[in-house]
Amino acid sequence: MKYICTAIVLSAGKGKRMNTETPKQYLQLCGKPVLYYSLKAFQDSFIDRIIVVASPADVSYVQTDIIERYGITKATDVVLGGKERYHSVLNGLRAAWDCDYIFIHDGARPFIDMEILNRAYATVKEYGTAIVSVPVKDTIKIVDDNGVAVETPDRSHVWQMQTPQVFRFKDILIAYEEMIDMEKRLLRDGMKITDDAMVMEHFGTLPVHISEGSYKNIKITTPEDMKIAEALMTNPREIIA
Repeated sequence: MKYICTAIVLSAGKGKRMNTETPKQYLQLCGKPVLYYSLKAFQDSFIDRIIVVASPADVSYVQTDIIERYGITKATDVVLGGKERYHSVLNGLRAAWDCDYIFIHDGARPFIDMEILNRAYATVKEYGTAIVSVPVKDTIKIVDDNGVAVETPDRSHVWQMQTPQVFRFKDILIAYEEMIDMEKRLLRDGMKITDDAMVMEHFGTLPVHISEGSYKNIKITTPEDMKIAEALMTNPREIIA
């Protein structure tokens, strides 16, 4: 059976920690914008349709200088981002309409590949959710408000979340709509929604299942990350080994 898969690629962030006027997803990485690489990965995959979420000031640039310039023919829509990441995701979901599975990906992660996508696709078809992740390498400490370590979780049970985060479309859309209906209360209670898995955990009906990612699948956030990304592009085996 052929399922319809849509990717939402988030590209509306400001990237304040990069300390540049240009948002991180549009910085040049080996001659092309960072955003290009994830779009190209989806373009060359089984994904049927790509929706890019961008800030109003960047819509024309994304459409003309990235999508059209590099022949990303599966990118059918560039929709406007919102105030918070979850607003941007919901805008993308509302534009997705008729699909079976949705892949939600950060445009500042340029190193997704077919192995990651295939594993996530197999997992979501079986369980309805697939959160690309890797086991943490370091010991993790839980600290209190005074900076005092109060707990050391078992490292074997701690995973670092990545993207894409993949869901049955109708299930994640319903969960997001439920979350938005309760947004004012959540803000008042101090709850911060940091990824799509949290939305499913708190407002959905499906358990969140892990899908193996890659330590190469970094998110570019700081100038140091750009240096690592450039090294990965030119000599990935040496860096990852």
